[in-house]
Amino acid sequence: MSSKWLAKRILASFIVLAAVLVLNFILFRMMPGDAVSTIIDPSFSPEAKENLRRIYGLDKPLFEQFLIYVREMLTFSFGLSFLSRKPVWDELASRLPVTLALASASMTISALLGTWLGIKAAINRGHFAEKLVLRASAVTSSFPSFFVQLILLMLFAHTFPIFPLRGTLSFPQPQGTINIFIDYVWHLALPVISLSLISFGGWALYVRNLMVRALSEDFITMARARGLPPNRVNLHAFRTILPPIVTILLMSVPGLVSGAVITESVFSLHGVGTFLLDAVSSADYPAAGAAFYLLALITVTSNLLADIAYGLVDPRVRIEGRGE
Repeated sequence: MSSKWLAKRILASFIVLAAVLVLNFILFRMMPGDAVSTIIDPSFSPEAKENLRRIYGLDKPLFEQFLIYVREMLTFSFGLSFLSRKPVWDELASRLPVTLALASASMTISALLGTWLGIKAAINRGHFAEKLVLRASAVTSSFPSFFVQLILLMLFAHTFPIFPLRGTLSFPQPQGTINIFIDYVWHLALPVISLSLISFGGWALYVRNLMVRALSEDFITMARARGLPPNRVNLHAFRTILPPIVTILLMSVPGLVSGAVITESVFSLHGVGTFLLDAVSSADYPAAGAAFYLLALITVTSNLLADIAYGLVDPRVRIEGRGE
């Protein structure tokens, strides 16, 4: 993997991020609603209105507002929220742990479970195990995420109160660090289970198809002819499909984070998703712009890491990189 190849991909990532910044700034100012009316009460005096405009930079020309916006995005200052009157970064920092815990836990569970089931289905091709995996994957992947989450919420939080009905922590909040952690995990358990249930089927189908193709390759036939144990043969086949698995793992990160908007809304979690939804519906430009910028940054970074990881695990990419 040459430095020229890496530089091209980094440059492409910066171009995409720059385009996101420009579109982010323009689109939020084209949305229905007036940001000024969100923060300025009609009963305010002209001096108070002008003071608020100055605080939020709304009295400056549009181009100057854009330069301020770019500086805030690049420095992660993000300004003040129109609704809460608090720094946007403080709002995001208090919510980011919930979103990251939700996304990372569900991605880990669904990827490990889906990969294991996909390998089992490919190894037992034509048997009951493969048919069961294929049907379960098709069923779990065919329903909208909010539908599955509402059903789980109704069954396991309302009808059978095994999990909390809503929120990130109980009220009143339990005492002690260990008790708070247990309560936090208890509240996140059902959202994580719902996301894992929705996502593992896609993983299983993807890995199964890759593994079936790998097991039909000539080098696998030669390995079997040499008398290698089945576990060794399967391990060789799995190593060949590792590059696309690593790539799809990294590229699934943005979808999980952006999907948190629905999940956090259904389960009333204190995360970035609900913060983004409230900001967009209230024309809170600083808050919405910062949330979308972070999502774009995660997406661009994940795609770049996917390219780099693919080059590290697949020697063919490194060889092609030297030829560029």
